[in-house]
Amino acid sequence: MTRGAGGGRVLWVTGGGSGMGRAAALSAAASGWKVAISGRRPGAVTAAADDVRQHGGDALEVPADVRDGRALSEAHERITAVWGPVAGLVVSAGLNAPRRSWSDQSVDEFADIVDTNLTGVARVVDLVLPGMRSAGGGDIVVISSRSAWRFSPGAGAAYMSSKAALGMLVASLNDEEGANGIKACHLCPGDVDSDFLALRPNVPDAEQRVEMLNPADVARSVQFVLDSPRHVRIDELVISPVGQR
Repeated sequence: MTRGAGGGRVLWVTGGGSGMGRAAALSAAASGWKVAISGRRPGAVTAAADDVRQHGGDALEVPADVRDGRALSEAHERITAVWGPVAGLVVSAGLNAPRRSWSDQSVDEFADIVDTNLTGVARVVDLVLPGMRSAGGGDIVVISSRSAWRFSPGAGAAYMSSKAALGMLVASLNDEEGANGIKACHLCPGDVDSDFLALRPNVPDAEQRVEMLNPADVARSVQFVLDSPRHVRIDELVISPVGQR
């Protein structure tokens, strides 16, 4: 494998066992990053790491649920013990539920969605910031949703609220940590053909899916952010399939 912009630096990808996170991990590894992969499902994490290695990249499995602070801390400790400080972070873990309207949603599910989509992001970011500060810089890409950028009927109050809040989380990072060389991007993809669609009340069919973005499209956008020069910060990036309203 030809080493690219990553230059052997360490990238941690959460939600990396499938979909956009897995695609981002593969893309980053191809660009020379050493990629640590986290996710809720150990089997999927191992399969993603094996895929990276089969393509000639360096991968480390660190299964962890972003709702579990202790597991995340242990994952971070293992990454730094094996490879050193985390230079880049791609947060892709996300959650939604089929019951999304005010008339049928569960408050417990609402809290779980917010814990995954918002608080889980803060947990991971908080772990990597000290190392990035010491190193004099770092790259953070928060894979959010078009629902954070524009009202999306049917996405659900919990999902939209948690994703919209990520915009302010990223803005606060750039405001406070820019002086330390740390930059963050709020990446907002539209409809993506992935396993996540199974959580919709009405699961899209094959004809609808072919019109959507695919995980590789999102991975290219992540890589664009990671490859940007050190003096360039991409605060927010929205990508949508042609025709999405």
